[in-house]
Amino acid sequence: MSDNSPPIKVQILGKEYPVSCPADEQHDLLVAARYLDEKMREIRDIGRIIGTERIAVMAALNIAHELLQQKQRRLD
Repeated sequence: MSDNSPPIKVQILGKEYPVSCPADEQHDLLVAARYLDEKMREIRDIGRIIGTERIAVMAALNIAHELLQQKQRRLD
C-alpha cells in the first residue's frame, strides 16, 4: 500500500508516536490510539503494574480478551 500522507502523530501515556497511515484510515487510527491510551491509563492508575512496557502488554491482553469475547458472542 503506497500512501504519501505524512505520518500522523498519536499520544499514548504522554508520549508522541508518529504512525504512517493512509489518509482514509487516519480517523480510525486516532480512535484506536485514544482507546489504547485510556486502557493503559486505567492499568497505570490502579498502581499494581509498573513500567510502560508491562502496562502496554497488559492493555494488549485486555483488549485481545475483549475482542475474543465479542467474537464469541456473535457465534452464540
